[in-house]
Amino acid sequence: MAHSLTGKTVAVLATDGVEQIELTDPVKALKQAGAQVHVVSPKGGTIQGFNHLTPGDKIPVDVVLAEADASNYHALLLPGGVANPDQLRVNEDALTFVRAFFDAGKPVAAICHAPWLLIDAGVAEGRRLTSYKTLRTDLRNAGAEVVDEEVVVDDGLVTSRCPDDIPAFNRKMIEEIAEGRHGHGGKGGRAEQGLEGLRTLS
Repeated sequence: MAHSLTGKTVAVLATDGVEQIELTDPVKALKQAGAQVHVVSPKGGTIQGFNHLTPGDKIPVDVVLAEADASNYHALLLPGGVANPDQLRVNEDALTFVRAFFDAGKPVAAICHAPWLLIDAGVAEGRRLTSYKTLRTDLRNAGAEVVDEEVVVDDGLVTSRCPDDIPAFNRKMIEEIAEGRHGHGGKGGRAEQGLEGLRTLS
């Protein structure tokens, strides 16, 4: 991997119903690039992965969401699956956790159904992104500019449509995490930061 993530720690927010490959494949790529990765979930122990509608593997949870501190992480990965973000989007702790990364200008990577979570966290408005096709009307209604592309990067926010896009998603995710902080603070994602702010925690 061209970009080294040595010294970076990435949170993966997920729960039961997560699309397994959208968690395991990006996590593998992050680790190969040198990052430390923690699976964060509202529940401890394990979460149930799925291969579309078929139950897959149990995935170990590293940190319970109630004990997770976004300031300890350099970036956030949001895998998809239908049930996974649908549960997280009504969990106020999960929404607070997601918002913290946007408020701090840290890279966020969301694939497939995961942008649902961005809507309820109040961070989709004004962003250019993509998602699984069934979410796109919801995202437009939330004020996002939605495009049908393999991978979209908007000021530190990386989004892709489906498992077929994972190779491109992984490449851009790692590039953005290697760059460090961006300017996407707060609602609408357009807060400006000085150079010193961009260099912090990079």
